Amino acid sequence: MNAMKTLTRPLLAAAAALVLVLASPAWSADGAATLERWRSYAGVSWDGGAPATPFRNSVNAPIAGIHFDAAGRAFVSTPRLIAADAPATLSLLDTGDADGGPARLTAFPSEGANAVAAAPETSLRNVLGFHVDRRNGWLWALDMGFVAGEAEAPAGGQKVMVYELASGRLVKRLALDGVADRKGSFLNDIAVDEVRRIAYLSDSGLRSAPDNLAGIIVVDFASGTSRRVLHRHPAVLPEPGARVRSHGEEVWPGNPLTLGINGIALSPDARTLYWAVTSGRQAYAIATELLRRPSVGAARRAAAVRPIGDVGGNSDGIVTDPQGRLYITDVTRNGIVCHDPATRTMRLLASDAGISWPDTPAITAEGFLVFTASQLNRHFAGAVTAGSERYELWRLRLAAGTGC
Repeated sequence: MNAMKTLTRPLLAAAAALVLVLASPAWSADGAATLERWRSYAGVSWDGGAPATPFRNSVNAPIAGIHFDAAGRAFVSTPRLIAADAPATLSLLDTGDADGGPARLTAFPSEGANAVAAAPETSLRNVLGFHVDRRNGWLWALDMGFVAGEAEAPAGGQKVMVYELASGRLVKRLALDGVADRKGSFLNDIAVDEVRRIAYLSDSGLRSAPDNLAGIIVVDFASGTSRRVLHRHPAVLPEPGARVRSHGEEVWPGNPLTLGINGIALSPDARTLYWAVTSGRQAYAIATELLRRPSVGAARRAAAVRPIGDVGGNSDGIVTDPQGRLYITDVTRNGIVCHDPATRTMRLLASDAGISWPDTPAITAEGFLVFTASQLNRHFAGAVTAGSERYELWRLRLAAGTGC
């Protein structure tokens, strides 16, 4: 990221002062200690050995995204944003291994299909957001296209790759040429309407900050076409003057993070799209019909965006449960916020001082909300030294009833 590469030594020192507070009693809004550090890994490994050998540059391969398939397998992304040498950017994680060593990863669908040196249009280069489609038995991987050290994505690099979960077979490649900017786009997250087979992508435009080329991209699996909507709408841009804070400190003081639309999710009936802005505190919604239909005018679409509330802090990822409740990671307050569309309430559900940069939330078949925490902001600032990296999974059991 251009903004990330301009950090000076004093800024790195300031970022290094951000202290990761270790285990302390978790709390939830109802007073019950339901939030737990489920897994904690000392880096990552793709070696397949026993014991696992940490990847030589695992400090620059933080686990960011996580999703589970119907069998309970965990898929994770290790975006190539800080370094480009990780064997894979999309992998399977062995969650059964909890010995405190490196996370045991297996490239998905293969290391060859993750090769940076391969043709950009055929190989996964840099995945942050992806979606596990349990209905169709697919995985939709959003490829940013560029890797660390590249000023722009190569032609054909920005794409959505749809794989068969069981075999890893490529089902379809969905090109994003023409709707994503090779220099300015930052293809962050993806939500999928599994019935209509339509994907909604958040483009944070971070690489074009502070004048972010942010927007939403709508991708139709059947036709293979894509359209850009709500381009630079105020609801997808960083809020003016907003600062991102984690553990009581501003992230990159003097060089503020200007990240627009980030986490994106659909209601259970896929009729509503939700998102939040990281450099800001608001969350938003819009009827997906207005995004799907090309005949809808830009002015009507823009007017239909509605704020759903103040998250209370800066956010990253979003997920919805079968009851339609939204769970939003709060990087400022180190926890999870719950939004109930039925009552239009937003509240901090659970928090723990040991959490550093809660990123992607996912819901398991057993009813747990699991999210990654990787100190991502500190990694980008160069404040995590090799050998001290910890990539963690936190979880809490969700309430069975309705309401937050």
